[in-house]
Amino acid sequence: MKWVAAPVALSAALLLAGCTPEQKRGFLPAGSEGATNHTDGITGLWVTSWIVLLIIGAITWGLIIWATIAYRRRKGQTGLPVQMRYNMPIETFFTVVPVFLVLGFFAFTAQEQASIEARYDNPENVVEVVGKRWAWDFNYVNDDVYFQGVQVQTDNEGEATADTMPVLYLPVGKTTELRLETRDVIHSFWVVEFLYKKDMIPGQTNYMSITPEKTGTFMGKCAELCGEYHSMMLFEVHVVEQDEYDAYVKSLRDAGNTGQVSVEYNPNQEHFYGDEAKAQNENQY
Repeated sequence: MKWVAAPVALSAALLLAGCTPEQKRGFLPAGSEGATNHTDGITGLWVTSWIVLLIIGAITWGLIIWATIAYRRRKGQTGLPVQMRYNMPIETFFTVVPVFLVLGFFAFTAQEQASIEARYDNPENVVEVVGKRWAWDFNYVNDDVYFQGVQVQTDNEGEATADTMPVLYLPVGKTTELRLETRDVIHSFWVVEFLYKKDMIPGQTNYMSITPEKTGTFMGKCAELCGEYHSMMLFEVHVVEQDEYDAYVKSLRDAGNTGQVSVEYNPNQEHFYGDEAKAQNENQY
């Protein structure tokens, strides 16, 4: 075994030494490292899980190969080997270890999720995100301005045109609460590099609490199949310095986008928002 173990250990060391940063991070999206206050914790959970599972896989396959070789039929042997009905120590081991693994994965996942789901007591920035087929509206609550998006259009090559892409601006380093609403069906708010997504349920407000920690442009999309043009329900997130964020808010105000986008065009409002919304909807038409 020592003649086998040494080359295997050397090969493993060389293989790990040659891993790229992306491989060491479990092939998670480029740009996600340090994107928010949560991404490093999510990455650690992801990578650690894979390391544990790879070790278990290596042990399992090693035992299978060892048993195949050690108990193979030798030349001249005939008949069946000694049959065993059960082996209590081994069967107990094969039951207890998976249970502990499942409980361990669950505990660490629940701990990380609780950290992500915890709401800030006094967030410095609040943005209400409204999903609609098939675009996005953004209410900048603190500044009482809004952005209304349209469905992303494509060019002759099928690529999204930049001037039709909805853009969400966030100030870097500010505790931010995202209030997630939908105007029609179930959508899901997903910023790829933030490594977390949250469903948007009709008649219900969900929340994401994040602190963007580096500037840049990040890709967002709807992660819940919501109809014919689901694939084009895209947006971008621009995390910028405070001065640039203030200038953007001013541009919205100068364009007349003051106030907040409401639910007045929500086809579900009679069901979820009561008689007042129903009367508003009837007066509108």
